[in-house]
Amino acid sequence: MGNRLSKIATRTGDNGTTGLGDGSRTEKDSARIATLGDVDELNSFVGLLLCEDMPADLREELVTIQHDLFDLGGELCIPGFQLITDAHVVRLDAMLEKYNADLPVLKEFILPAGSRAASIAHVCRTVCRRAERSIVTLGKAEKINEHPRQYVNRLSDLMFVLARVLNRFAGGSDVLWQHERKR
Repeated sequence: MGNRLSKIATRTGDNGTTGLGDGSRTEKDSARIATLGDVDELNSFVGLLLCEDMPADLREELVTIQHDLFDLGGELCIPGFQLITDAHVVRLDAMLEKYNADLPVLKEFILPAGSRAASIAHVCRTVCRRAERSIVTLGKAEKINEHPRQYVNRLSDLMFVLARVLNRFAGGSDVLWQHERKR
């Protein structure tokens, strides 16, 4: 792997194409490359979130999610390949249950605000939703596995819950939308 990454500027993409993991080339604006970009952006924002103060167990779980997202990118980079499985989705379901268990029931919408960490988690959630839309679009054009779509769907839900958890960790709470607020 080290030799593959020793030369970053190859100039092979100067014509508007890029190489996939199977050696084939595709247009840089293809649905597959757009999806890869959205997943990469999400992973970068999770990395930014990891710069914030948070419980140690949550930090470890987010690092695992970063590795999952890298694997997801690898799966998307090689047509027909599978790295994300049902076990990944089940793990996110368990995290959702764990972190949502102690949160108060929501009776109002919340704003994507509060602590810096919670706000970054909300950015992760919105980028994750875009990645999910990209995966759906790619799935309409090409055959892909179902687990990547399921994974990012659960992950966006988890990021919403984690934003709430991180607000509480910072000593705050949810920032409620005030539907009757004077404008």
